[in-house]
Amino acid sequence: MEKIRQRMSGAGEATGPGTFEVLAMTAGEGNGWLFDARVLQESLSLWNGIECFIDHSLWERSIRDLAGVFDQAEWDETARGIKVKLKAAGPGGRLLTELGKEVIQQQEPKPKIGFSADVLFTAKGKTVERILKVYSVDLVYNPARGGAFLRALNQAAPVSTVETGSKFIKKGKDKEIMEYKEKMDVRPGGEGSAQETTPQGTSAQVTPGLDESRQAVRLLLNEQKRQDELATAAEENRKVRAAMCGHLLESALSASKLPLPMQNHIKNQFAGKIFEPVELQSAIDDARTLVSELTGGMIIQGPGRVQGMFDTRDQLQVAAEDLLGAPREKENRALKVRKLQGIRELYMMLTGDYDLYGGYYPERAQLAGTADFSGLVANVMNKVIVNTWEVLGQAGYDWWKEIVSVEHFNTLNTITGTLVGTVGSLPTVAEGAEYTELEIGDSPETGTFLKYGGYIPLTLELIDRDETRKLAAYPRELASAGLRKISQLVAEVFTANSGAGPAMADSGTLFNATAVTASGGHANLLTAALAADEWDAACKAVYDQPMLIKNAAGYYGAGPKMAINPRYLLVPRALQLTAMKILYPSLENAANIYSENMQRGQPGDVKVVPEWTDATNWAAVCDPRIAPAIYVGERFGLMPEVFIAGDNLSPAVFMNDEHRLKVRHFLAVWVNDFRPLHKSNVADA
Repeated sequence: MEKIRQRMSGAGEATGPGTFEVLAMTAGEGNGWLFDARVLQESLSLWNGIECFIDHSLWERSIRDLAGVFDQAEWDETARGIKVKLKAAGPGGRLLTELGKEVIQQQEPKPKIGFSADVLFTAKGKTVERILKVYSVDLVYNPARGGAFLRALNQAAPVSTVETGSKFIKKGKDKEIMEYKEKMDVRPGGEGSAQETTPQGTSAQVTPGLDESRQAVRLLLNEQKRQDELATAAEENRKVRAAMCGHLLESALSASKLPLPMQNHIKNQFAGKIFEPVELQSAIDDARTLVSELTGGMIIQGPGRVQGMFDTRDQLQVAAEDLLGAPREKENRALKVRKLQGIRELYMMLTGDYDLYGGYYPERAQLAGTADFSGLVANVMNKVIVNTWEVLGQAGYDWWKEIVSVEHFNTLNTITGTLVGTVGSLPTVAEGAEYTELEIGDSPETGTFLKYGGYIPLTLELIDRDETRKLAAYPRELASAGLRKISQLVAEVFTANSGAGPAMADSGTLFNATAVTASGGHANLLTAALAADEWDAACKAVYDQPMLIKNAAGYYGAGPKMAINPRYLLVPRALQLTAMKILYPSLENAANIYSENMQRGQPGDVKVVPEWTDATNWAAVCDPRIAPAIYVGERFGLMPEVFIAGDNLSPAVFMNDEHRLKVRHFLAVWVNDFRPLHKSNVADA
C-alpha cells in the first residue's frame, strides 16, 4: 500500500484574542481522496502540537512564516470533523489574529481565507485507510474546500465604532480594524475621546487608540502586498521545482533497470507532481522488491542454472520429439531433458498401464495429468510429417508445387472453378448512338473433394518390445504417401484418357489437336519428340492461344492472343538430360548450339514427373502466377493429418490390443483452363 502526501483544506473559527477554534478537517472527499469519520477519529492524537504557518511552502518551513500552534484536538460529531484550538504565535501571529477576526466579523462576501492541512496517509484506491502524519495546518488563500474561521474565544470588550463617511472603523481593546480612510468625518466623541487634527487641518474628536488602529491597517496593507509578492515568487519556484522533479523522475527510472511496465506505473504516480527525492527512491525500492518477489520463484539454483520458462509438459514434449526424431521448436533447442529409453518407457510413464490392458491408471502413472499418450504421440508424428514433407520436397517430390495453384476451402462441397471470358475488342460507338452489350461468357469447370487415408496399428506388443525405430518410421511413410498422392493426382491430369487428359466443360478433352475455332477445340496437342525446335513450336502454340470470350458459335477462338510463353517443361526421367540441354544452354555440348540462341533471355525450368512411365511424352506449362490452369483444393491442410485412437474402451484396444494411427487427407484436383497447357504424345517408333 503506497504512502500519499496531500494538502487538504479545512475550516476554522477564532476563539479569543490571539486564540481561535478551528475545524481542521471534516469527513468527506478532498482533492479526490475520501476520508471517513473512522480515519479522522483515529488520528486525533496527531493534531496536537502541530504548527500553523502563513501559506504553504514548496521548500523548508521558515520561522518568519510561523503563525500559531494547534492543541486540544477533539471530535465534533455535529460537524463530523476534527476541532482544535489555535493559539497565535511567532512573526505571523499578529497577521493571523487580524485576519481571523476580520473574517469572522465581516459580512458576506468574505475573503477566501481558510486552513489547509498537509498530511501523509495510506489509501486503497481513492479511499484513505490511515493518516500517518500531520505536517502542518496552514492559513492559505482560496483553500480547495473553502474553509473558514469558526469563532474567537475569550473576546474581552465590546466594539465601538467611529463613522467615516460610508464606512466604519471597528475598534476595541484588541485594536481590531476592518477598514481605514485618510479622509475622515469623525463625530464628536463622548467620554474617553481625544482631540486630533485631520489631514484637512480641522479638529475632530477621535476615540483613544485610533493611532494604533491606523498603524495596524497600514501594516495589514503592507503585509498583503508582501504576501502577493511571496505568492508570485512561490509560483515561479513551484514551476522550477516541478521541472527539476520531472528531470529527476526520468533519470531515476532510466537508471532503475526496472521492467518497462513497472517504470510506467511509477511515472504515472509521480508525473507532473512535486515530490521529495526520498519519496521517489522509496517507490523505486518498493517496485524492485515487488518484481523480485514475483520473478524470484522462476529461477532454480542447482547444478548449472535452469530457467523456469518450461514446465513438465514442455520437457516431456521435447523428450518425445527427440525419441521419434522430430525437430525441436526454435525456443526449445537449448532445453536439456532426460533422454527416454524407448516408446515403452514413455507409454508406462503416461498411462501407468504396466499390465498392458490398454487403459489409463493415474494412480500408477509417473506423470499423471501431464499429457495423454495418444495425444502426445499424435502431436510428435504430425511434426515429423511436416519435417519429412519439407525434406522430400527438396528431393523433388513436390515438382507439382510450381505448376499448380493451391486454394483452401471451408466446406467439402463440389468446387466450381469458373473461367470468365475477356472482351475481344471494344466496338465503335457513333455520336449519339446507344452502347451495345459486350459479349462475355464463362467456362465452368468443377472439382470434387475425395478423402484419402487409412490407419497403421500401434500394437501393445510393439510397445512392449519397445520398437521405437519402427514407430518413428510411420510418420515419415505417411508424409511420403501424402506428398506422392498429390504428385499422382497432378500427373494424371496429363496421362488420363491415354494422354488426352480429363474431359472439359466445353465437351472437349483437355489435350486435343482440334482447331480452337470449333466447339471443344483446344489445339494444344502435338506428336513430335522433344527437341529444341519442337519445344519452340509448343511455346508458339501456347503463345498464340486465343483467350476465352464466350463458348458460343461465332466466338470460338475469337479472343486476343494470350501472349504468354510456357515456363516449365515436364518430362519423364528418361528425357531429363535432353530437356536440360534445351532450357539450360550451358549444358549443350553440340557443335551448333541452336538452343542457346533460341532460349537466350527466356526463363524456363525442367520438372521431372516421377509417375510418368512413357519415356517419350512431354508437356509445357505456363507460370500459374500469370496464367493458372491446374488447381489443388485442400480442406484441412495440404499435408495429411494423423490421429491416434486408443484407450481400454475403444474397440481396437479391446479386440486387437492395438492403438490405431489414422491418417486422413481431403484433396480436390481439377483443370480450370486448357490454354496455359500443351502436351506432346509421341508415337511409338
